[in-house]
Amino acid sequence: MSTPTHRLTTAQALVRFLAVQYTERDGVRQRLIAGTWGIFGHGNVAGIGQALVEHADVMPYHQGRNEQAMVHAAVGYARHRGRLSTQAVTTSIGPGATNLVTGAALATINRLPVLLLPGDYFAAHPADPLLQQLEHPVEADVSVNDTLRPVSRYFDRITRPEALIASALNAMRVLTDPAETGAVTLALPQDVQAEAFDWPGEFFAERVWRVRRPAPDPAELAAAADAIRSASRPLIVAGGGVHHSAAEDALRALADATGIPVASTQAGKGSLRHDHPADAGGIGHTGTAVADHLARTADLVVGVGTRHTDFTTASGTLFQNPGVRFVNLNITAFDAHKLAATTLVCDARAGLTALTEALAGHRVDAAYEAEYRAGKERWGRVVEAALRSDDDSAVPTQTQVLGALDTVVGDEDVVINAAGSLPGDLHKLWRARSPRQYHLEYGYSCMGYEIPAAVGVQQAAPDTPVWALVGDGTYLMMPTEIVTAVQEGLPVNVVLVQNHGYASIGGLSESVGAERFGTAYRHRAADGSFTGAPLPVDLAANAGSLGMDVLRAKTVGELREALRAARASDRPTCVYVETDPAPTAPPAEAWWDVPVAEVAGREPAVLAREHYDREAARRRRYL
Repeated sequence: MSTPTHRLTTAQALVRFLAVQYTERDGVRQRLIAGTWGIFGHGNVAGIGQALVEHADVMPYHQGRNEQAMVHAAVGYARHRGRLSTQAVTTSIGPGATNLVTGAALATINRLPVLLLPGDYFAAHPADPLLQQLEHPVEADVSVNDTLRPVSRYFDRITRPEALIASALNAMRVLTDPAETGAVTLALPQDVQAEAFDWPGEFFAERVWRVRRPAPDPAELAAAADAIRSASRPLIVAGGGVHHSAAEDALRALADATGIPVASTQAGKGSLRHDHPADAGGIGHTGTAVADHLARTADLVVGVGTRHTDFTTASGTLFQNPGVRFVNLNITAFDAHKLAATTLVCDARAGLTALTEALAGHRVDAAYEAEYRAGKERWGRVVEAALRSDDDSAVPTQTQVLGALDTVVGDEDVVINAAGSLPGDLHKLWRARSPRQYHLEYGYSCMGYEIPAAVGVQQAAPDTPVWALVGDGTYLMMPTEIVTAVQEGLPVNVVLVQNHGYASIGGLSESVGAERFGTAYRHRAADGSFTGAPLPVDLAANAGSLGMDVLRAKTVGELREALRAARASDRPTCVYVETDPAPTAPPAEAWWDVPVAEVAGREPAVLAREHYDREAARRRRYL
């Protein structure tokens, strides 16, 4: 019996295939590729572009303004949907394709799925070289798309139509693998996109990719439980894997049953609600005083879904108890083995549930609970002082901007940030009220992520208020998707904080002896320094020119009213505020390794190196 076939171009077949791929976890099914972002050029307009027109009934299309930003939007969408649904991104060849690299790196580093479909040079080489072709003298099959190889979890160049069948299935396998997901790239030569082929009908049948929840190995579970039982000062570090696994309830159940305190990474913040008695807040260089104290004195650190980056470990200086040990619960063995830990390789929710059962009847000492709860109460007063303003007529500081927003948002609102000085302030101070509220991209800390990510999150949750918090430096990197929000009718809110420079790097520059060089937006003075008056740049007017409603706030009171108006609006809205540059955030509670010049002729650098040597001497290798 012959198999029915469908004669379609490669691009048409790919779009048809993507439209019938689904994920399923815990009995809930949803579409894997919910839509396709695209900017068209000669490398994809006649292939993927024509296919999207041909099959517009099954594949929604979204028009972007910048290729990197389209990836950020898809990543924001995927993160908010728990990695169970994502979007595709198509670009032309040349600069359109290479603009994907930063977004791909961000997706892969953060273990978030996104499908990239860049155009590529002719597979048949009818003319050589082509417009935008990178010529390599000894490797004729190299194209600029090869820059995507190291930042993709799966990469293939489809040089024949029939090659798409196996490659497309592999692409879906990686996108839906909870341990291996990230950016997936299918490079599509423009002639192959338009080439017709007789495709087997089975290729277009609905396919469900079940997202597994691997259970813990009994021996690993017993070893982890024994380690916890024998510890007097255990600490849980909750990472992004808690959210990816939807394990927040399981984590809360473990904390309730055992009394073990929970600190969180940037990706894991919100794993416990801020007012849960066991929530100690952020950990590491941007952590809270109570969490970092617990980390320094812990004799056992239980990492759950965390990669243990340098911000979390304070560059190997945070965990100072001489006998400290580690247990790592992680779905990837690669991460579970970090810090010479006792491993528990499994799904976060499955592992936490099993640990709670294995630890039945065990609870930390009452004095330890009382200690960290008192520390949490003290830190709460620090937070309140940083967020509060007693004068509604005053120019707000950056932390008071967060305080004003805190009074306006509901539990369901989503707050998005990625780079600058805001991540540190948010990690220390933001009081997360729900698992999806705190959306920080800090694996890649990519300036320009916030606005396009807000677009993606708003697509994923149409009835949810979404806030992109951006400084002037980040805004100037990528304001382009404001136009997309206007076009798509997405009521995203942008809180634009103007402090006339790179505030975060300015502070870091000063601390390492570089004297804030090149970090302010100022006129160049006669001596060549950038110490003149602030530039006459009106970013609020720019946002308005791109189609946003703009509300300018000069005082704390005006800011609070503007935020309320933005939240109530059904239009994309920018709240613009110039802040008092006086530092009001609590200082860093832990170190971060940024090497300082070993020899220098300027005193700030010499003093900075002395401080660096003192801090670096505390670094430990956890073996």
